[in-house]
Amino acid sequence: MKRLPRRLSHGEEATLVEHLGELRGRIVVCLIAITVGFIAAYVVHAHLVHWLENALPPKHRKLTTLSPAEPFLTSMWISLYAGFLLALPVVLYQAWSFFAPAFDAATQRIVAGLTAFATVLAAGGLVFGYFVALPAAVGFLTNYDSNIYQVQIQAKPYLSFAAVVLFAVTIVFEIPIVILGLVRIRILTSAKLRRNRRIGYVTMAAVAVALPGVDPVTTTMEMIPLMLLFEGSIWLSVLMERRQSAPPKALL
Repeated sequence: MKRLPRRLSHGEEATLVEHLGELRGRIVVCLIAITVGFIAAYVVHAHLVHWLENALPPKHRKLTTLSPAEPFLTSMWISLYAGFLLALPVVLYQAWSFFAPAFDAATQRIVAGLTAFATVLAAGGLVFGYFVALPAAVGFLTNYDSNIYQVQIQAKPYLSFAAVVLFAVTIVFEIPIVILGLVRIRILTSAKLRRNRRIGYVTMAAVAVALPGVDPVTTTMEMIPLMLLFEGSIWLSVLMERRQSAPPKALL
């Protein structure tokens, strides 16, 4: 059995053929991880659909389909989305392992810490999206002018909308990683962030408007965490700079 791609150490030389061979091996590992994730998600795809249905108001929780192939295709897409999400840690690790040799050990430790923090933030974004943002959005949309329209929820459009909202909120929760990364490479500073706090808030509002969402409720549910996360990023940047500037502890 062929070994997994070996991670090169910092400064280790390799030929172009060896780099291409490593890249091919890592792509194969990613494809295998996505396939395994897809199979695992398909096994429980009915639970995934019901999980997303539960965000709807009770009277709309029986989704409709309008074509013979829609149930099958919808289940396939849901399984693919969920499978990729399950495989994402493996994909990110393979990508990082390929580029890591270009960075020294200190930078690798910083990136590893930021990656762990990003994982926690992504989980928080998914929880917030499912329990707060998505129910608020679909509650508003399904009850808007309900005295005029007979509202029937079609499976594929709703599940696509739910996946996009959850993805968008998860991305929103990664804002601190972007800001901390810019502070770490000294493009931004905590002082500059505090001086331009108003511009930052306007930028966060613009980002919320640009994110997927056709209604004011979804936009607001994306804007609120953006504002809070931006403010939190400023204070995290202060702590990061203080830690960087602190003199090293003397060895006893």
